[in-house]
Amino acid sequence: MGGIFLFFIFLLSPLDIRATNANIPSTLDGPFEPETVPYDASLRGNAVDIPDTDPLVRRRVTGFEPEQLSVSLSFNHDSIWITWITGEFQIGDNIKPLDPKTVASFVRYGTSRTNLNHEATGHSLVYDQLYPFEGLQNYTSGIIHHVRLTGLEPNNKYYYQCGDPSIPAMSDVYYFRTLPASGPQSYPKRIAIVGDLGLTYNTTCTINHMSSNEPDLVLLVGDVTYANLYLTNGTGSDCYSCSFSKTPIHETYQPRWDYWGRFMENLVSKVPIMVVEGNHEIEAQAGNQTFVAYSSRFAFPSEESGSLSSFYYSFNAGGIHFIMLGAYISYDKSGHQYKWLEKDLANVDRSVTPWLVATWHPPWYSSYSSHYREAECMRVEMEALLYSYGVDIVFNGHVHAYERSNRVFNYTLDPCGPVHITIGDGGNLEKMSITHADEPDNCPEPSSTPDPYMGGFCATNFTSGPAAGKFCWDRQPDYSAFRESSFGHGILEVKNETWALWTWHRNQDSNNKVGDQIYIATHTTKAEIAKYSMA
Repeated sequence: MGGIFLFFIFLLSPLDIRATNANIPSTLDGPFEPETVPYDASLRGNAVDIPDTDPLVRRRVTGFEPEQLSVSLSFNHDSIWITWITGEFQIGDNIKPLDPKTVASFVRYGTSRTNLNHEATGHSLVYDQLYPFEGLQNYTSGIIHHVRLTGLEPNNKYYYQCGDPSIPAMSDVYYFRTLPASGPQSYPKRIAIVGDLGLTYNTTCTINHMSSNEPDLVLLVGDVTYANLYLTNGTGSDCYSCSFSKTPIHETYQPRWDYWGRFMENLVSKVPIMVVEGNHEIEAQAGNQTFVAYSSRFAFPSEESGSLSSFYYSFNAGGIHFIMLGAYISYDKSGHQYKWLEKDLANVDRSVTPWLVATWHPPWYSSYSSHYREAECMRVEMEALLYSYGVDIVFNGHVHAYERSNRVFNYTLDPCGPVHITIGDGGNLEKMSITHADEPDNCPEPSSTPDPYMGGFCATNFTSGPAAGKFCWDRQPDYSAFRESSFGHGILEVKNETWALWTWHRNQDSNNKVGDQIYIATHTTKAEIAKYSMA
């Protein structure tokens, strides 16, 4: 059932999933009047880094025993990637990389902890972060292993052990659970969405809170470790140019990646994590190389989904088709990414995966002054394509706050548009975004929005609507339904082919309290179209 997805207008059964949760609003009740929760100044504080002496990030293995284990999805339920690192990283002036060929990439797995009767091998690599400047220390990673397990059954618990049995250097036995097979009534119970994590004590609060919600899958919408905010001695710096004024490449302290991998292992060694790149993953180095750590440390279903790149790919999670897009590479209509996206969307069968969810890092619809309209060129190029195929929800990070939109297309309330959710509030070192572009004196200059991939500026004054002739609205925009500055995470629970429950949890709240909650419908009804047409 490829081709452009058509919105079918129908009346939902009175026995729909919301009947037992009548107090929770739904998109059928929208569009909503814009709401802003006043900022609680007591939450700001100072984001405190987890130091390298903390047991949460210390190396707990010896020799070539595996560490930093993680699981990620392939395109469908029957395949999983296992990733780990062996050997110690090196940092200094004269470093010699480890040889990946000296340690095997081997996984034993099975449905019983005591009978790991399947075996798989994969590939390994080592990457460098190199600086051709005096005073900056180079880095070379441990050996990174990626092994793909195939032939897996849906909704099944598998145990695995990875490493090199010939040394011997094998891990303990871990486990993961495969996702449901694709189908209109087949969904993971809970999907955690988080962005802009970093590695602070705010991050630990976010991950602990998220783990208590027992997700089946974690989506990280960019900005992983913030390693690029650190000098070569591992300390943070607010002024790169002051510290190394003659170096055109900013440092990035790579051990922060290893610390992050160790901290996250307890969760992502058993719960799959899917990552898309953010601006803090660019990490320029010698030879005009970028994104090397990001591309090396994670396994991506790029080849399985027909992509040529780790920057954009897709996968299925039960009846949901996820599209992960790259905002920091070319996305123009003549480029590889756009052409791949056209093909991927055309191949989506909405009778098998009724839900279509898209993710990339910088939001198209954010009313905060930080990064305001920064991704406008990407929106101009890609929005109509995503709209024509009926994307249901868009998740972004980048802005360190929470914001949920009404259904919107081209800045206009539209019942056929997706709901855009900014969830860049994971707890990083850069603190929260708290100012809004519609407040007096907070509207950024249009010159602050250049686009390196389109060779110019796309964000200009609005030509129509309530903000006509202006670069910013003078009130909370109509497209912005709810916004609040707090650290937290979100949980997506798809109930059936029509309804999904979205919940935003704030770090300062208990597990049974929510910051924002709404039912999102895949299709539009006559009533919803009428409401939007009158808005």
